[in-house]
Amino acid sequence: MPELAVLHSEVLADPRPALDVSGLGKRVSLPSGALTILEGVTFSVARGDTVAIVGASGSGKSTLLSLMAGLDTPTSGTVLLDGEPMSSLDEDGRARVRGEKVGFVFQSFQLLPSLTALENVMLPLELRGDADVETPARLILEKVGLGERLGHYPRQLSGGEQQRVALARAFVTRPSLLFADEPTGNLDTRTGEAIIELLFALNADAGTTLVLVTHDVHLAARCARRLRLEGGRLVSREGRTP
Repeated sequence: MPELAVLHSEVLADPRPALDVSGLGKRVSLPSGALTILEGVTFSVARGDTVAIVGASGSGKSTLLSLMAGLDTPTSGTVLLDGEPMSSLDEDGRARVRGEKVGFVFQSFQLLPSLTALENVMLPLELRGDADVETPARLILEKVGLGERLGHYPRQLSGGEQQRVALARAFVTRPSLLFADEPTGNLDTRTGEAIIELLFALNADAGTTLVLVTHDVHLAARCARRLRLEGGRLVSREGRTP
């Protein structure tokens, strides 16, 4: 659609980074003392970029994603998401930014079991207060190959189908930034590859900025940039530098 092409070009022309992380740290108090999960993490993500955050289990990947998305607050440092100061907003403010700008895909799908595929995809549009929630939800479910499964509940869908519903839900709001946390972690290799292809096709079509956490080297290689965490520190950067 012409108006979407204009919107995408305007978004990509914005000189501000989609995501700007500076000196980010996270510490928690344990009976044995303070535990540092992240320390001094700094990087930025350009609009329309695809970035994989990689590292061993326990390196701080999922914590970093939670901080970037405003699902948690840092001990130190700042996060600017599309210019919004996520690290200093209150919970209502962070929720507003997420609702307006962010889509999520999780390893465990996070579908509501009491809602059909169509209702799960309509939900973020309803929460945002859109006037028409059913039409875009139907269209994107057809786009991910589930046009005949609209009335099915999560328990009636395979793992791959559930993740397709989750992708549809993530993209239906046309987010400017999509966070994916191990999106193929609960899928077999063949199904995971199909989901990867669909994820990148939807992302390219929408012009969305993609940041994903993964231990899958093949998935990480599909991204233009890779950031590696070790022991809560950013130790290497590969690929294009903004």
